[in-house]
Amino acid sequence: MKSAELDKLARQYGISLTRPSPYDDREVAISADTKRKILSALGVELSAPTDPAMQQPQRGQEPERANKTIPKSFLPDFLFKTGIWGINLQLYELRSARNWGIGDFEDLCDAVELAGKLGADFVGLNPLHAPFLADPDRCSPYEPSSRQHLNPLYIAVDRVPGFVRSAELERQLEALRQSDLVDYAGVARAKLGALRDLWRTWLHASAADDTYDPVDFDAFIARGGNSLRRHALFECLSLSMVERGAGAGWQTWPADFQRADSAAVAEFERDHEDDVRFHMWLQWVAHRQMVQAAERALKAGMRIGLYLDLAVGEAVDGSATWSEPNVYISKATIGSPPDPFAVEGQDWHLAGYLPSAIAAGDSSPYRRMVNATMQYAGAIRIDHAPALRRLFLVPLGSRPDDGAYVHYPQYRLLQILAESSAEHRCLVIGEALGMIPPDLPDDLAAAQILSYRILSYEQDEKGFKPPDAYPVFALTCISTHDHQTLAGWWRSADVRDRSDHRIVPPDLTEKHLRHRQHERRNLKAALRAAGIDVPARLSAKASRESLRGLTVSAYRFIARTPSLLVAVRLADLIDETRPTNIPGTSKSYPNWKPKLSVSLEGLASISLLDRVAATMGEERPRIRAARERSGCRRILNRQG
Repeated sequence: MKSAELDKLARQYGISLTRPSPYDDREVAISADTKRKILSALGVELSAPTDPAMQQPQRGQEPERANKTIPKSFLPDFLFKTGIWGINLQLYELRSARNWGIGDFEDLCDAVELAGKLGADFVGLNPLHAPFLADPDRCSPYEPSSRQHLNPLYIAVDRVPGFVRSAELERQLEALRQSDLVDYAGVARAKLGALRDLWRTWLHASAADDTYDPVDFDAFIARGGNSLRRHALFECLSLSMVERGAGAGWQTWPADFQRADSAAVAEFERDHEDDVRFHMWLQWVAHRQMVQAAERALKAGMRIGLYLDLAVGEAVDGSATWSEPNVYISKATIGSPPDPFAVEGQDWHLAGYLPSAIAAGDSSPYRRMVNATMQYAGAIRIDHAPALRRLFLVPLGSRPDDGAYVHYPQYRLLQILAESSAEHRCLVIGEALGMIPPDLPDDLAAAQILSYRILSYEQDEKGFKPPDAYPVFALTCISTHDHQTLAGWWRSADVRDRSDHRIVPPDLTEKHLRHRQHERRNLKAALRAAGIDVPARLSAKASRESLRGLTVSAYRFIARTPSLLVAVRLADLIDETRPTNIPGTSKSYPNWKPKLSVSLEGLASISLLDRVAATMGEERPRIRAARERSGCRRILNRQG
C-alpha cells in the first residue's frame, strides 16, 4: 500500500499521524509500521480490498465534528448554596479491631459516619472493581479483572447472616490484622473459605435474613445477565487453572478454554454449576453491603455520599476481555507517549475498548461500566479523562514510543455520562493531567465534568497560583494515591523515592531536589499572600509539629479556592510516611499494600483530623452568602 493510501486509511480510523515530542512543542511523525499495527489492532486487515465502498471506517472511529452541542452531566443545585468538602482514603488500608486484615464495607460504614460527624459531604475511595481472586497479589485497583463487578475481598464476612466465630479463625485473623501490609493471599484464603461455608449454610437455611432474601438473589442474577454469569464462570475457571499450574489470567490457559463460548467451557460450567452460583452470590453480597454503605453515608448527613474511582482500563487477561473479546482491543494496550518525565513513554498494559464498540447500542459497554459504579455513588472520578477523546495505544511487542493516539467518539461518551449521571444523580469528575489536547478542558467544563486540581501541579513561572486562580468547576486536593503526603513532599521524600527505586538518574535527582527548595519557598510565599499563617522554623527538616501546622495551613489555602469540591486526604492527617503507590515501580515497592498507621477506632483522637475538619468548616460553611452563590453561577455560565 502506498504511503498516501496508508495515511488516508489511518485517518479514516481515527489514528493521529503524529505524537508529541518529549523535548519541545514539535510533533513527531509515527512510522508506517506503527500505522499498520494500530490498524490491525482496530480490526482492519490491510490485505483486504481497500476500495472505499468495501472498507469504510467502523462507526465512531472518525474524529467528531466540534460543532455539536456538548451534553451536560448532572450537578445538584446545593453545590452553589454551600461549601463542600470530603475525605479521600484507600478502603483496603483501613485498620480496625474487627476486620480481617483489609478494610471492608463495614469499615467503610464506620468511616462515613465519622466523616459525617466532622462535616464532610463525601468519602472518596480507590476503585472497587473486581480483581483476580485466584491471584490476590495482583492487587492494583487500577488494573482490575473487570470494571463491571465488585471486589469480594471487601465483603465484611462477620456481617453476613449465619457467620459464627471460632477460636482458630480468630487466631488467623489477628495475624492478618497485625501486619503492616495487606496480606492479600492470606485475606483471600480466610475470606473465601469462610464465605464458602456461609454459602452452604445460606443454601440450606429454612428462613433467610430479609437482607439476603433468595428472591432478591434471583432478581440480582436476572439483572446481571450474561455479564454476571460469565464473570462468575471466569472466577471458577481461574481458580481451577491456578490449581493446575496454568495461571489466573486466561492468556496462559489451554487454547480450548481461552474462549468463553467454547465447548470445553460449556462443559466446565455444567460440571461446576454450584461454584458459578457461589461466585454470583459473592457479587450479590458485595452489592448488598455496598448499597448499605451508600445509605449509611446519606444517613450520616452527607449530601454527596460515596465518591468512587473509575479505572481507565482492565487487565488484558482478565474477566472482562475473556467475557467480551469482541469489544476490546487485543493487539495493543493503553499507554502514554514520551514526555519529560518518561522520555521513552509508558505502557500501562491495560486493555481498552474498541472505538467502534465502546458506545455501540442502547446497552453499550461504556454505559454498562459507568452504571455499575454510579449505582452506588454520589460522585465518580474518571481516571485519565482524556480517554473520552483519545487513547495512546502501544502495539503488542512494541516500545511505547512506537505507539499512536486513536480517537474515540467523545460526543457519544459524554452523552452516556450525561444520561447515566442524571439517572443516578451522580457528579462526574475528570482527571486530566499530563499531555492532553489543549481544548479538552473547555469541552469537559462545558459538559459539567469537574476538573481535578492538585496543589503541587497548580504552579506557573511566578510560583503557586493563588486560591482565586483555581476554577469553580473543579475538585481541588493537595495530593493523591500517586503522591507523598504534604509532609513527605515537603521533606522531598518523593524525589528520594524516585532515586532509590532508580526511576530517575542521580543528576536528575539533584536537579529535582534543588527545584523542591524553590517550591518550598514559593509555597510559603503563596500561603502568606493569601493571608494564611505559616509555622515558624519551617525548614526542609521541620519538626513533626511544624509540618502538622503546614498541613492545616495548606488545607486552609485550598479550602479558600472557589472550586466546588475540596478533598482532604486521610493519610495527610495521620503522619503517614509510606506512600500508597510509587509510579514506575512494580517489585521494588509494595504498591497498594501499606495500611494506615492508625486504626479506625483511633481516628477520633487524632487532633490534626479535628483541626483540618474545623478549618474546612470555617472556610467552607454549609451556607454560602448570596453574593458568593451568584458569583459561582456567573463563572459556571461562562465555563459552560
